[in-house]
Amino acid sequence: MSLAIAEQAEALWRDLSFSSVARWKAETGGLAVGYMPVWAPRELLHAQGCLPVGIFGGGQDLEIIRGDAYYQSYICHIPRSTIELALNGSLDVLDGMLFPATCDVIRNLSGIWKLKFPGKLARYLDVPQNFDPEVGGVFLRHELLDLAAELAARGARPYDPEALRRSLALHNENRALVRRLHALRVESPWKVPASEAYSLLRASLLVPVEESTAMLRAYLEAVEADTSRRPMDQARILLTGSFCEQPPLGLIRTLERSGCYIVDDDFVQVHRWIRGDVPLTGDPLEALVQAFLGDGIESPLRFVTDGSKGTELVERVRQTGAEGVLFCAPSFCDPALLDQPMAVAAVERAGIPWTAFKYAENNGQFQVIREQAGTFADALKLWSGA
Repeated sequence: MSLAIAEQAEALWRDLSFSSVARWKAETGGLAVGYMPVWAPRELLHAQGCLPVGIFGGGQDLEIIRGDAYYQSYICHIPRSTIELALNGSLDVLDGMLFPATCDVIRNLSGIWKLKFPGKLARYLDVPQNFDPEVGGVFLRHELLDLAAELAARGARPYDPEALRRSLALHNENRALVRRLHALRVESPWKVPASEAYSLLRASLLVPVEESTAMLRAYLEAVEADTSRRPMDQARILLTGSFCEQPPLGLIRTLERSGCYIVDDDFVQVHRWIRGDVPLTGDPLEALVQAFLGDGIESPLRFVTDGSKGTELVERVRQTGAEGVLFCAPSFCDPALLDQPMAVAAVERAGIPWTAFKYAENNGQFQVIREQAGTFADALKLWSGA
């Protein structure tokens, strides 16, 4: 049953016509607003009657014809596949796009959007790198209220604090199920393959949060009722670096087949950008702002002043019982690859084995990666004392 749910989820996120979004619009008449990884104020969009739609590029299922003309060869793959989706009409169902602050490439993509689609909302969503509530907090609150006003001007419901409070409660419930999913991966990784969790989390960003919650709950209930899956002698791996451009599903399955249990990762980071629940008391918008500032995960996209880059990664290794780290970043991803040396230094100081490779979202051949990951997994089992 759990496999069937995962297969349905895979079919949903691989549908590049976004038919599920079109159905939602036909049924509700609401606005559908796409957003790029890694974070977006989904709670605010939901409270205003909009459908937040995670746009993660075209992956292996899209042939790039015109998208390559917009970016140099040394730029990562996700912007060229995203603009290809827009140019071929796949994203016509969207009423707008948000481009959360990720890197210069995504900033430039927001500019291309404004030029190519002047009739649609296209907003680069700047986020603070100063986490002082009196500085970054004031800035982010202004950004969110400005976004709310722009959405309302385009037909969304006006911002309503009580609607946002209800939305926060729904998203808290959803985040709790995501935490439960990841806890089960750590406890019993053979019950929840990373490839299944990945599909589930990708698909749940294409439907309303209520449907996402129902999908997560159904999968977890099916997993916990399934006694057919048995543990294997595989290495427990933490995978990091894939927070924006997502790896091909075939790559994740290749790593699993090479002898790796991926017990933690940063795939589909939207769900875990805020670690815990957002408080439901007081001003709900302020609660969302403060959760972003103070309860956000460590990421290459968050500025750190104290030289502690990699400390949280080491702690995650210990918490999950991972035996080694796979640095798995997209080619030409500046945030990931600039952070990687600091993270490598941290895991080496902690005596944690690691290896690294790069990918693109449209990779189709994984033999070299399978051999590298398989050798790494074998070394961990044979010589790490596991």
